[in-house]
Amino acid sequence: MHAVETLAGQMAQSASLHDIRNSILVNAVEQAVQTYTANNRASRELFERAQNSMPGGNTRSALHFDPFPLYVSDSAGAYIRDVDGHRYLDVLGEFTAGLYGHRDDRIARAVVKATERGASNGAPGAAEIELAELVCERFPAIETVRFCNSGTEANLYALTLARIATGRQKLLCFSGAYHGGVFVFGGGGSVMNVPFDWTVCRYNDERGAGETIDRLGLDLAAVIIEPMMSNGGCIAARPDFLRMLRERCTAVGALLIFDEVVTSRMGPGGLQEIHGVLPDLTTLGKYLGAGFSFGAFGGRARIMDLMNPTRSDALPHAGTFNNNVYSMSAGAVGLKGVFTKQQSQTLFDEGENLRDRLNKTANAISPAVQFTGCGSVMNIHFVRGEISCPEDVAHESKDLMKLFHFDLLEAGVYAARRGQINLSLPMTLEDHDTIVTAVAGFLQRRKPLIDATI
Repeated sequence: MHAVETLAGQMAQSASLHDIRNSILVNAVEQAVQTYTANNRASRELFERAQNSMPGGNTRSALHFDPFPLYVSDSAGAYIRDVDGHRYLDVLGEFTAGLYGHRDDRIARAVVKATERGASNGAPGAAEIELAELVCERFPAIETVRFCNSGTEANLYALTLARIATGRQKLLCFSGAYHGGVFVFGGGGSVMNVPFDWTVCRYNDERGAGETIDRLGLDLAAVIIEPMMSNGGCIAARPDFLRMLRERCTAVGALLIFDEVVTSRMGPGGLQEIHGVLPDLTTLGKYLGAGFSFGAFGGRARIMDLMNPTRSDALPHAGTFNNNVYSMSAGAVGLKGVFTKQQSQTLFDEGENLRDRLNKTANAISPAVQFTGCGSVMNIHFVRGEISCPEDVAHESKDLMKLFHFDLLEAGVYAARRGQINLSLPMTLEDHDTIVTAVAGFLQRRKPLIDATI
């Protein structure tokens, strides 16, 4: 009886300590919210005004965060300025779409020239040919390509094409994946998802995914995967896992689709080139439009030829702005003259070095914090041990992530609320130092909370 009473007492004490720690963390977040609100009155006023014409004052869900988002007045290089006059190093980087930074002169000249030539021509132009040639030359698995308006569209068309090309209906993806606004597989999925016939596997689980592919067999149309999950926490796929997917897809006649909307910025030819694993179809988006709306899907010519309009049985693929002169012109200049193969490798290496510095900084202060990622895209996590799939970070503290966001804002660094940091070409090594200093400041300031929470 005494042992039972002792255990019960220990459990009660543990629960009480947990409640106390949670209360302290909640109070810290509330304090940070109060400071943020007091420092950003003009943003708050715009947010309140926006309520009258947009649901929740918002037309892009990813940009909303409590208590209200920052409203930006202007930007240049790697920096933004909000409507309250605060200047920030922009490490959100338009969720990787802002690779070129803000107001690159070469991109700006391309846009001005496109405007001078005239827009909305309702006809093809030379710029789309040049951009298509550059894309096909850059990414080894893309033999031919078609353009669209976003990564979401690119994945929708690629998946639809795979279903038609194979004559099959079943699709396989991975828990925690994000393939666009209608392909969300984190947190049990989304009611907004396109109602395809999905089977969901765990990321980096070779045995589980391999057995599932074999089981679906001749019913499986395609497997779609991000070679590094972006929204899922910047978790990279193991090369052996990607090779297994390639082998099993080939064995059952399913198509392998790489969603490289984010990871195409990794080195000259994306992660498909780095790992030497070639998918049947690749989807692109984000930075390739150089600040304008952009999406693309491409791959093996025999598959893409199903959309050849000279065929009597061609699959239709319309889109008023598929070849808009701004995305095509700016995109071509960006890929050819700004984000060259050499520059892409440099940015990748700089990102690897920065993530290594951040992990060393974190480990020296608190072993319960780590950064995952690949190249110029990375994410902080408040968990111990190896991270190989989103389930490994499913229970990390959202309040700590909020504090990280607010503390970085106070330090003049604008990051994603989910803890993601994305580098851009205008950033200097001094800017990297600013990131490390801001992260170190957060870790030192919040170390007692971090150690008590994790």
